[in-house]
Formats: sequence, structure tokens, C-alpha cells
Amino acid sequence: MSWQTYVDDHLMCDIDGQAGLRLAAAAILGHDGAVWAQSSTFPQFTPEEINGILTDFNEPGHLAPTGLFLGGAKYMVIQGEPGAVIRGKKGSGGITIKKTGQSLVFGVYEEPVTPGQCNMVVERLADYLLDQGM
Repeated sequence: MSWQTYVDDHLMCDIDGQAGLRLAAAAILGHDGAVWAQSSTFPQFTPEEINGILTDFNEPGHLAPTGLFLGGAKYMVIQGEPGAVIRGKKGSGGITIKKTGQSLVFGVYEEPVTPGQCNMVVERLADYLLDQGM
């Protein structure tokens, strides 16, 4: 299965079988910041933004004072799982990023998708990749 198929079929899919209820954007990146696959709506990001995210995985709390930036948008960092999951909130939407052995799985959502639904979609795929040794 291609990385793009993971994004299209497992991240940008209908949530809970509800037609049209899906993430706003999603991507899978390598730990080096290289894009493995992304939705057409995933924001253009800078290497500095990805470096900040990677630093927070290695030094939990690093992004808390400044916020998480992706594509120039600022997200307030909220409770995640140190070293494993970063969650952010911006207005009525937000972001979930889960780190696997080789990748970062991103999900960006807007209402009516809930934070919990975004977490479920992102973490389910990331946990599968971890189980596969990726």
C-alpha cells in the first residue's frame, strides 16, 4: 500500500461512517521532515515548524510557551502524551500529531469534527504503523 493510500483511505476517510465528516487535512512525514504523503489541503509548512514539533517530542513541553506552528497557523498546545502525541487547539479546530518509529502522522480538524474524533483517526493509523514496525 502506498503512503498516499494511507492518507486518502485511513486519515481523510469518513469518520464513524458519516458521509462528509472528515479531517480538514492530513499528512505523514518522516522524522527528517520529508513528506511521505499528504492531503491536497495540508498546509505548506517550514522546516523550522517541523523542527519545533520534533523538539517537543524529544523535550516534552518545549512548544507550550510559544505554541505549535504549522503553515503559519498557531495552535495552543493542549494535553498530549509526552514523547508520543502532541495535540493543539486553534479556534473551533485543532491538530493531533502522533510519532511512530519512522514517521509523524498529522491530522488537522475543524468543526463539526471533534478533538476526540481527530485523535481516534490519527492514533488508530499511527498505532497500526507502530505495530508494523514503522
